[in-house]
Amino acid sequence: MKLKILCKFANDKKNRKIMLNKVEPKAKSRLVGVKSRLQSGKNLSKIIITLILVSVFVAGHSQTAEEYYYRGNAKYELGDYTGAIQDFNKTIQINPDYAEVYNNRGVAKGGLGDYTGAIQDYNKAIEINPDDADVYYNRGIVKYNLGDYTGAIQDFNKAIQINPDYAEVYNNRSVTKNNLGDYTGAIQGYNKAIGINPDDADVYYNRGIAKYNLGDYTRAIQDFNKAIQLNPDDAKAYYNRGCTKDYISDYTGAIQDYNKAIEINPDYAEAYYNRGIAKYNLGDYTGAIQDFNKVIQINPDDADAYNNRGIAKSNLGDYTGAIQDYNKAIQLNPDYAEVYYNRGIAKSNLGDYTGAIQDFNRAIQLNPDYVNAYYNRGVAKGELGDINGACLDWSKAGELGYSAAYDLIKKYCK
Repeated sequence: MKLKILCKFANDKKNRKIMLNKVEPKAKSRLVGVKSRLQSGKNLSKIIITLILVSVFVAGHSQTAEEYYYRGNAKYELGDYTGAIQDFNKTIQINPDYAEVYNNRGVAKGGLGDYTGAIQDYNKAIEINPDDADVYYNRGIVKYNLGDYTGAIQDFNKAIQINPDYAEVYNNRSVTKNNLGDYTGAIQGYNKAIGINPDDADVYYNRGIAKYNLGDYTRAIQDFNKAIQLNPDDAKAYYNRGCTKDYISDYTGAIQDYNKAIEINPDYAEAYYNRGIAKYNLGDYTGAIQDFNKVIQINPDDADAYNNRGIAKSNLGDYTGAIQDYNKAIQLNPDYAEVYYNRGIAKSNLGDYTGAIQDFNRAIQLNPDYVNAYYNRGVAKGELGDINGACLDWSKAGELGYSAAYDLIKKYCK
C-alpha cells in the first residue's frame, strides 16, 4: 500500500504488502512585492484624508498631472486599482513622459491580474528612464507570474546591475532560479540578500527550500530555524521544517513542528495530513486516522487522505472500513493505481481473492510496471488454486526486480 505525504520527500519504502511513499513539502516561493513608489508610511486615516483633500482640490481648479498621480497612489493604497488606473491615465494624458506613472499604473494592472498590460507600462517606463532599477524589478515579477522565468531573471539581472545592493532582487532572482532547478545559483543569491539584509525571514525560508532540494537537510533545517526565530508566527516555516525532519526520519520532531503549524493555523489541512503520516510511521495508527479525519473534514475531496486513512485502518485490522475509504478515493480519482492495489490487499485479507485480483488487474492496467501488484495478484491466484497464473505473475514481478518472487517460484512452480 502507498501512503502519500505532501512533503514529497522522495524515496519509497517497500515491503510485501505496504508501500510508504514520502513526498516533499510544498516549496513556497516568496517573491517580495512590487515597488510602486507609492508614498510610504501612511496609515489608513491619513490615506483617506489625502484622498478627500486631493479630490476637493482637483474639483476646485484646473487639474495637474501631480494631483492625479497622488490621488491614483492613494486609491491604490486603498485597494481601488481600477480607480488608481483611471487617475494614472489622466496623469499620462497631461504628461505622456511621466515615467513613474507608467510604473505605478503597471503595478495597479498587475494587482488586477492584467500582466500583459503591466509589462507594456513597464516597457514604456524603461523607454523613458532606462536606469530605474525598480521598474526592471517590477517587470521581472510580472514575467515570473507569467511563467517566463528566463525573462524574469534577465530583468532582475538588470536591476542588480543598476543597484548592486538591492536585497529584494537577489531574493526574487533566486526564487526564479529555484523554479528552474538551479538550486546552487539560488543559494548564492540568497547568501547575497542575507549579506545585505540579515533580518529577512523570507530569504532564510527560501534558502532552506533550495538546500533541501540539494539534499542538504541539516542546513535546510538551520535556515528554517532562523526563519522561525525572525518570524515565530510563520505556520509554513514550521510545516516545511516538519517535512524536512520527516524526511530524515525524525518523526517526533516533525510532529512537534506540525503541532505548532496547526496551533497557528487550525485549518492547515496539509499539516494535519503530514502529521498523520508521521504518526503512522511511529505506529500510532489511531492518531493517524484522527488526523486524516480532520483533513477530510477540511477538504472532503482529498483522495490521498481517504487512501491513507484506509491504510491506517488496514493496519488496525479494519479491512471493511479500509475498503470503504478506498472506494471513496477511487470515486474521487478513478485512475489512482495505488488505491486499487491497496483495496486489493484489503480484499485479500478478507478472503475475497476474486475481488482482489480484479483490483490488481486495474492497478496493473494503470501502471504496467507495478511490481507489487503482480506479486500479490500471484498470491491471490495461488489462493484460488491457479498455480500457473500465480507463477506467471511471480515471474513478471521477478523480471521487474522483486527478488522475493523467485522464492515462491522455487517453492510452488515446477
